[in-house]
This record gives sequence, C-alpha cells and structure tokens, in this order.
Amino acid sequence: MGTQIVMNIQIKLFASLLDKLPVNADQFPVADGATVADLVTELDIDPKDAKLIFVNGRKGALDSVLAEGDRVGLFPPIGGG
Repeated sequence: MGTQIVMNIQIKLFASLLDKLPVNADQFPVADGATVADLVTELDIDPKDAKLIFVNGRKGALDSVLAEGDRVGLFPPIGGG
C-alpha cells in the first residue's frame, strides 16, 4: 500500500456546529486530495448541516478540493421568523 500524503488545514465551525470542532482545528490533518465532503464526514457532521461553506474566505462547496494550509469555515442553516 502506498504512502498517503497528509496536509494540514484550519477549521472554523459556527453556531450549532461548534460542538464538532476538534481540539487540533488549527492544524487538522487531511489526506491529499480530500474534499470538504470528506472533512464533513470525518467531523461527523451531516452534510445538510453544512449549509454555508467557505474555503480561504471564498464560497466553497462540498466537492471543493482542499490544499495545504486552507482555512475552512462551516455554517449551519440559519432559521428565522
């Protein structure tokens, strides 16, 4: 089996997702080629709960591929009256 390259990203979670924030969120390891969907799965977040996704301050999506040093922000759906 080949060696898997690991890179580190930063994770920011907001509102109801905050309880899923790992202790190593500033240097969170992910596999080379990982997507936001892979990250969401690893953090045990339901994909429908990752309503707003930002990668490096820009709007992202579940299929966004992550790179070394990326900053990922996830927001849940926001309800309103």
